[in-house]
Amino acid sequence: MSTTATAPARREAMPGLKGKGVLVTGGTSGIGQAIAVKFAEYGANVAINYLRTAEEAVDTEQQVNACVNRVQREGVRDVLVQGDVSQEDQVVAMVGKAVSNLGGIDVLINNAGIQISRHSDQLSSDDFDKVLAVNIRGAFLCAREAIKHFLAEGKPGVIINVSSVHQLIPKPDYLGYSVSKGGMQNLTRTLALEYAARGIRVNGIGPGATVTPINRAWIDDPAKREQVESHIPMRRAGTADEMGAVACFLASDDAAYITGQTIFVDGGLTLFPSFRDPWSSE
Repeated sequence: MSTTATAPARREAMPGLKGKGVLVTGGTSGIGQAIAVKFAEYGANVAINYLRTAEEAVDTEQQVNACVNRVQREGVRDVLVQGDVSQEDQVVAMVGKAVSNLGGIDVLINNAGIQISRHSDQLSSDDFDKVLAVNIRGAFLCAREAIKHFLAEGKPGVIINVSSVHQLIPKPDYLGYSVSKGGMQNLTRTLALEYAARGIRVNGIGPGATVTPINRAWIDDPAKREQVESHIPMRRAGTADEMGAVACFLASDDAAYITGQTIFVDGGLTLFPSFRDPWSSE
């Protein structure tokens, strides 16, 4: 009697993402764009937030569409949604449009953020408030609206806050940014605790130095790049794709038991690299 072996079913590359609705704020470039494209690669439907004009998001939309065509996944949709995350009425409208056009959202990526460089003694209160309004108030507003949707639909949901290594590491001359990212940690932890029993997971990713268009000043200057990368134990900057991959993991079924955590994607930058070589005070 002969038997025929049955090949094991092919496992999804990132289980639980195909067909999900994902809203990415600040999705027009850099890490946000990479996250949007990566979700599209895994078969998710993506709403890409832009700030002022649709032209800002065209490049991201084209890359998402290219990914959809490349992997030949039918039914994947993308939509462009305008909105300033610091403005409550615009956030409500943005989330509403994403829900309407995607048939609901399952994942929110709070990526929109800004930074202003000033010596702290020269930092105006307006500039300080502007950074916090986008980075922390905006993340709260978007999270609130996403949670309202999850609860109204009676379904689980995922929120991923894009923080920074400066959630832990002080960044002189960027006080507003450092304060906002410190606040992001407790935004993540508090929402995670409050809604865990309702099936809503909230996590963060903390990128370190990352190769993106906004960082061209030091990326394209060998001396400046060496100065940056010399502080990183892995001796290189990260890529936006690497940040996108971790965001997708945290939204996937593989991370179903993870909530309230920030995953630092930083090549070891938060490991106190100045202590790399052993030393003793004796």
